[in-house]
Amino acid sequence: MTKTAFITGATSGIGKATAELFAKNNIRLILCGRRKERLLKLEESLSKLTDVTTLQFDVSNRESVFKAIEGLPDNFKNIDILINNAGNAHGLSTIQDGDIDDWDAMMDINVKGLLYVSKAILPRMIDRNSGFIVNIGSTAGKEVYPNGNVYCASKFAVNALNKGMRLDLNKYNIRVSGIHPGLVETEFSDVRFKGDKEKAKSVYSGYQALQAEDIADIIHFVVTRPYHVNIEDLVVFPTAQASATILNRN
Repeated sequence: MTKTAFITGATSGIGKATAELFAKNNIRLILCGRRKERLLKLEESLSKLTDVTTLQFDVSNRESVFKAIEGLPDNFKNIDILINNAGNAHGLSTIQDGDIDDWDAMMDINVKGLLYVSKAILPRMIDRNSGFIVNIGSTAGKEVYPNGNVYCASKFAVNALNKGMRLDLNKYNIRVSGIHPGLVETEFSDVRFKGDKEKAKSVYSGYQALQAEDIADIIHFVVTRPYHVNIEDLVVFPTAQASATILNRN
């Protein structure tokens, strides 16, 4: 039976790569993001391979999240796979120099957004006694690095929520998995450095970073295991990266 997947942050990076791989494997898609033009372009492309619908909203806006999900067409309401992928980093400052607006943006999207989307989707999974939630965290949720303070805190929260979900949802036969990538070459650094392309580019220079397609491949592997198998927690680095602060640049 064809599965239906709900992907947040689907218009770029890991979310987009996951949508493309899922479509090739006949998984029906609900694609979510803030950028309407990108959503429509993705829908046009992927609808040639599978059934696709799109939802435009900001995960940090609670009212928009619940309204959008409640308004899904009937044939898309039963969601088998939720990929909580939407997330961001803003700034790279010491705690004393941090921008409060940046802090709010990271906590609102990385933590509260994940909670809002999960809360809206879980009731039907619980009613059906099945489902799979994949939370995309970060190695920043495993190890704090200099100037990462609030971003790391938000990803530590994702790690904790991932574990908490697994405990609370166990009796409903719902699988929960956390995937925590290291350095992945996406638009992530463009956002963190607020459009400074050169600074963003320098993050990935001198070594081979992970690509969005690498993480999409892992996500697809995780969600296609036999139902009695749940890959609870997975950390993935590029070979050049040994930790948050140790990177082999050639």
